[in-house]
Amino acid sequence: MLRSLAIRDILIIDRLEIDFQPGLNVLTGETGAGKSILLDALGFVLGWRGRADIVRPGAERGEVTAVFDLDAGHPALEVLAEAGLEATDELILRRTNATDGRKQAFVNDRRVSGEVLRQLSDTLVELHGQHDDRGLLDPRGHRALLDALLDDAALVANVRAAWAALAAARREEGTLRARIEAAQGEADFLRHAVAELDNFDPQAGEDAELDSRRRMMQGAERVRVDIRRAAEALGADEGAEVLTGTALRWLEGAADLLGETLQAPQAALDRALVDLGEALAGIESCLDLLDFDPLELERVEERLFALRALARKHGVLADDLAGLAADFRGKLEAIDSGAANLVEIVAKVRASEACHAEAAKALTEARTAAATRLDQAMQDELRPLKMERAVFRTEIAPAPPGPDGQDLVAFQVATNPGAPPGPLERIASGGELSRFMLALKVCLTAGARGMTLIFDEIDRGVGGATADAVGRRLAALAGGAGAQILVVTHSPQVAALARHHWRVEKHIADGATRSTVVALAPGDRVDEIARMLSGDQITEAARQAARVLLDG
Repeated sequence: MLRSLAIRDILIIDRLEIDFQPGLNVLTGETGAGKSILLDALGFVLGWRGRADIVRPGAERGEVTAVFDLDAGHPALEVLAEAGLEATDELILRRTNATDGRKQAFVNDRRVSGEVLRQLSDTLVELHGQHDDRGLLDPRGHRALLDALLDDAALVANVRAAWAALAAARREEGTLRARIEAAQGEADFLRHAVAELDNFDPQAGEDAELDSRRRMMQGAERVRVDIRRAAEALGADEGAEVLTGTALRWLEGAADLLGETLQAPQAALDRALVDLGEALAGIESCLDLLDFDPLELERVEERLFALRALARKHGVLADDLAGLAADFRGKLEAIDSGAANLVEIVAKVRASEACHAEAAKALTEARTAAATRLDQAMQDELRPLKMERAVFRTEIAPAPPGPDGQDLVAFQVATNPGAPPGPLERIASGGELSRFMLALKVCLTAGARGMTLIFDEIDRGVGGATADAVGRRLAALAGGAGAQILVVTHSPQVAALARHHWRVEKHIADGATRSTVVALAPGDRVDEIARMLSGDQITEAARQAARVLLDG
């Protein structure tokens, strides 16, 4: 439960500390005194969304600290463990807001995100504001409220998981159908392209090879003459090889006379003849290579140009044409095998639909049982609120299947005997709405453990005996072990039933407005409730009436 709330430099509050107690706590005060500011400050430290200009004018930053007592097994302990925070029986939340809008949050002096605060707040505080009844008027939220009462919360998760699986299967089916349809639209093109590519049979590296061969043949005519002349210079009648051989024979004739003197020149000429022979053989081989069919150049060019045209046609490099053919064949195979795959996926979709329908049916049955319990609990709660003749019904109607099942849930009421039930906004008056809200909130939070319930003007629109009934129901609700209820009220009947009473006051000094909270002693409570009964002029009769209310 909420043990204390400390506020520093928030709106018109400069310094304020309140020590709350178990049971029914009420805050009263004139309109505009600042009661809503206390709720704004509490919402701020709990990470709720609120007004941006929360820092008191003239202050550098605002700060709110809330201290909660946690009993063993409190749901907040699990949130702390998941966040890696030390779990103790005392929980200190602190949040600051600078004038530049920067916010910082702390849990037991450990820096945390605002999301951790919000997760903790879901386990700590339940706030029911003066406009909270609008949620009861919106059928879109009724299903979630009913689901909070399910015996097995996993049923909702099961339906959502089944719907996610069904949605994935449907997406898979849609993707395959689109792929098959697109592929079938280009099937004729693919078959023609594959046939063309297979007939042409492009090879990797062929472009470079053909281009090199073409360049060689284009330059062959120019170099052939020079190479032939080189061959003639080496091997003709007056060529180097003949002349070298003649020179060697002349030296051999003189060798008998000169002996060893000519051995070196003869050896050199022998080597020269060998080298000249090798050179002439290589040149003649080159001439043979250059001696090609004149039509071959035309054939090479035709193949090269056709290869490059095919590559441009398909928007790829020439070396990628072979792989492109394989890709096209794969698409054709996908067309041929797509029908078989589609049959499997359609079967998967049908199975997923059956799984979702089964999970949704189980959830519908659980919701129906929860609706019966809620309707009975509401009747029990409405009776002490002077609405024993009112009827509350939870209607469950079929809805298109979805992630939350196949049910439409709507709360229906009838305030007069014999009248047909209808939507709250059409049937209930303002005061009746408040009591329906109180009863429903009591039913929905009956299992909440260690939670502080806050009611902001829950008694608006009611008075007299009805206000007394509302107050007594709040007091009874707060009478449980460890229960804590905070009520902001303008009703003296409700205020008189509180165990702890605070008055919110507003003062103006030196041109500045300040709000503060005062804990009321028994005598002060008499005057405060008398003020609530009679207004600014507190009479003795009003004091006597206040004493009667306080005496119960």
